Amino acid sequence: MDKYDVLKLENQLCFSLYALSREVIKMYKPLLDPFDLTYTQYVTMMVMWEQEQITFKELGNRLYLDSGTLTPVLKKLESKGIVRKYRSKEDDRVVIVEITDSGRELKDKIIEVPENILCRFSGEEENLLSLKMQLDELLRKGLNKDCT
Repeated sequence: MDKYDVLKLENQLCFSLYALSREVIKMYKPLLDPFDLTYTQYVTMMVMWEQEQITFKELGNRLYLDSGTLTPVLKKLESKGIVRKYRSKEDDRVVIVEITDSGRELKDKIIEVPENILCRFSGEEENLLSLKMQLDELLRKGLNKDCT
């Protein structure tokens, strides 16, 4: 084994994850276009359908998004009238994000998207479930270990 094999693209876990993620997200585009949602807006709404009301900080944590990425996503969703943001009455440093009635109605309209995506992986359900469990475990354990 050559000492530079570690630098080959084909040997990079990060590239495989990146490429697969891009391909899967591309599958969502034609399904989300009729609802005028991007993939990031869609996953944000998935949290909102679960929580209905959540702090900006907790929403960012759930989505693994920093405020610089989440802010424009929420502005767009707010302009569509499906979420609203406001400051907490108890602590004005805390921003609350809340789903609107239109956002709740969208949930019923978009319900078939996950099933449609799963259909595209027909025959791979067991592999997908295993992969998801492994990825969730890696996220849970955290990847911030210092190796120096």
